[in-house]
Amino acid sequence: MDEQPTTETVTTDCVIVGGGPAGLMLGLLLARRGVRATVLEQHGDFLRDFRGDTIHPSTQQNLHELGLLERFLERPHADLPQVTMSFSGRRLVLADFTRLPTRRRAIAFMPQWDFLDLLADAGREHPGYVLRMRTAATALLRDGERIVGVRAEGPGGPVEIRAKLAVLADGRDSALRGHAGLEPVGGASAIDVLWFRLPRHEGEQIPFMQAGDGALLSIPRGDFYQCAHIVRKSAWSGDAASLDAMRARVAALAPAFRERIAAIGAEDVRVLDVRIEHLEQWHRDGLLVIGDAAHAMSPAGGVGINLAIQDAVAAANALAPRLAGARPTTALLHRIQRRRQWPARVTQAFQRRLETVLVKLAEPGEQVPVPLPLRVVQHLPAARHAMGRFIGLGALPEHVAR
Repeated sequence: MDEQPTTETVTTDCVIVGGGPAGLMLGLLLARRGVRATVLEQHGDFLRDFRGDTIHPSTQQNLHELGLLERFLERPHADLPQVTMSFSGRRLVLADFTRLPTRRRAIAFMPQWDFLDLLADAGREHPGYVLRMRTAATALLRDGERIVGVRAEGPGGPVEIRAKLAVLADGRDSALRGHAGLEPVGGASAIDVLWFRLPRHEGEQIPFMQAGDGALLSIPRGDFYQCAHIVRKSAWSGDAASLDAMRARVAALAPAFRERIAAIGAEDVRVLDVRIEHLEQWHRDGLLVIGDAAHAMSPAGGVGINLAIQDAVAAANALAPRLAGARPTTALLHRIQRRRQWPARVTQAFQRRLETVLVKLAEPGEQVPVPLPLRVVQHLPAARHAMGRFIGLGALPEHVAR
């Protein structure tokens, strides 16, 4: 008879489920304040196609506050001081970051796996920090009504991690939040995003966003572009007809891509199911939910990483003094939710308004005129700077406690 594997038992101050931006930043921030923090990441690396690349000025400011900005800038990246787009051949400036009160006044495009590696390496410099890769959280541990940790499966078998606080930072598809009776409200967007790569020629300059009959984002990643093409919800079936339609629309939007898009097959395209949803309650006794697990964002504006990092900073500022001693109270967890909930809701409301334009752009054969707000912004520099502040800093910027 096969013996059952022995369950490893670990005790820490805070166990964090999810090795994305929110989870790794929270683990780092707690560890630098002397709190024992264990981060669980189910995969063996950070290489995911759907990870966002936009590191906003507010996040770069947090890196400066941590003394990590120079290390960040040493990694390959591209700077975007303004958000511009080509709309039916007309160049528009949507947002301007050049007057922000920050160390860096540009969005940095960096593959998220490089950004996450930076956070993980910085965390490992602190003795209380543990990052367990290939370790998937499977259940919550309870003592009566209180959550006291998580159960997980790691490379060496089952493990129970007991902690004063469990934090779920495991993204929009978090399963454990449902185990805690926390279910998101909101739901599906009217659009999907087709995600694919195209070769990038050395020295080539392609507009970040191109729109008219459709919409296409082209994010530079070294020798290739990570492209995002907006379509109606469920319009992509992966058959020959939908592939031909996608190729034709992308070629019309970006004639420079005509030959490159013709080489793309259905197997090269992945679909991002866009959802805008949120939890009404972010916590239980012994449990806190942050990042996309608390508020799934649309990719519009690329603000998901920004909000996730801000959640982590706010949570660490509030939790670190408490976790050094006793368990956090539910009142403290609720204060964290109250502080971070309204910026997420404001941002989602903005994304819903933006989606009304994106839905029109997603309609095949629909040549959309430049929307009135975009026309107005072109004549009001102050409006472009205000939009830069909202996108670049968010509704409530957070700063790392000293």
